[in-house]
Amino acid sequence: MSILNEIERDALTEIFNVGAGRAAQSLSEIVGDEVRLSVPSVEVLRTGAIDERVLPRSRGRFATVSQNFDGPFDAEAVLLFTEDRALSIVRDMMGSQMSLEDLAEFEREAMCELGNIILNACLSAMADMLEITLNSALPQYLVSSSEDISMRLASAQGEDSFVLVLHIDLVIEKHQTDGHLIFLLSSTSLHALVGHVQRYLGKIGLA
Repeated sequence: MSILNEIERDALTEIFNVGAGRAAQSLSEIVGDEVRLSVPSVEVLRTGAIDERVLPRSRGRFATVSQNFDGPFDAEAVLLFTEDRALSIVRDMMGSQMSLEDLAEFEREAMCELGNIILNACLSAMADMLEITLNSALPQYLVSSSEDISMRLASAQGEDSFVLVLHIDLVIEKHQTDGHLIFLLSSTSLHALVGHVQRYLGKIGLA
């Protein structure tokens, strides 16, 4: 049985696309060129059900930016890009003329900035549209294997936990890449989130 029905899933997709639009505007100002960011799909999985679509083992290591937040529900948000795509994003943000050595030097700083913008934009959109208050910690950057990330997610909240998975399409200077933003939630926090989404749908006449 699906935890989110179609209307609830569409509502969350809409909320996160509002956040993606805000993030794209901020990134455009930094890059000095058009940035397009969208969230075409949202799904909920049990933590143990994260599969090759989200963490393909064949793609090597992943660059992750994670951030804890709390409010009516608590979660850890993790922005995921394969390491090669992360380096490509940094190149587009910092300037395509930079060498790989110079790019690697700025990778942590640039990815933390990217993650901070995307995560905070999505959280602020969720807070605004659901009329709640969310408090967030500073983002943390880490490069890990898919196995390490899977174990980290599985141990973070125990067996009774879920992940809200957002597919992300990002275009900077006409270079397209994709990644995932996942929210790790306990069963209690997930049901609290669904309750706020249902309340939001009721206010706009779709419940």
